[in-house]
Amino acid sequence: MRVSTNPRARKAARGLALTAAVGAAGLLLAACGGSDGDATNGMDHGAKNPAASASASASGSASGSASAGTFNDADVMFAQMMIPHHEQALEMAKLAAGRAEDAEVKRLVADIEKAQDPEIRKMRSWLTAWGEPEAPTGGHGGHAMAGMMSDADLKGLAAVKGRAFDRKFAELMIAHHEGAVEMARQEQRDGADPAAKRVADDVVRTQAAEIAALRKILDRL
Repeated sequence: MRVSTNPRARKAARGLALTAAVGAAGLLLAACGGSDGDATNGMDHGAKNPAASASASASGSASGSASAGTFNDADVMFAQMMIPHHEQALEMAKLAAGRAEDAEVKRLVADIEKAQDPEIRKMRSWLTAWGEPEAPTGGHGGHAMAGMMSDADLKGLAAVKGRAFDRKFAELMIAHHEGAVEMARQEQRDGADPAAKRVADDVVRTQAAEIAALRKILDRL
């Protein structure tokens, strides 16, 4: 290609080349700036948003309450019946003071008191959250509380001491625990509230173990 030797033409060509170079550089910088901004935004979305979502999810889970979830009539009946059932077990346990002689009986009494008093408070809190009374209006609708002792049973237990108390306590508490396990298994089958079902699981596990221990006590008394 032939280059013009005219000074004015060469000057004009240099001006056009400089303008083109500046324009190209501007486009390149703009492109780089846009790319950097997009990359930064992309990293922000990738690192911060999942963390924010996880935090919100964790906050929602922490603020949730099992008692505020779905519950049904079986859950309500379980709490309403198990509260007085536990209360009677605690009444029987209190009679052991000054009457029980066997060390294993005394240990089981302490275990019963430790487990059942907190469960009573927990079940009362459920009923409050559910807007249900502690005792159903008109009784338990024909549902008997299995294993409950009569007044005569409790008076008979209070009237004995030492080995006689240990044996009678074991006999009565086996029947009482069997009733609690029966009600807890019904809650396992029919209940809907997760917290209520967990307590039912605990009742089945702990009281079945205590029944086995009480039977061993009877075998050696």
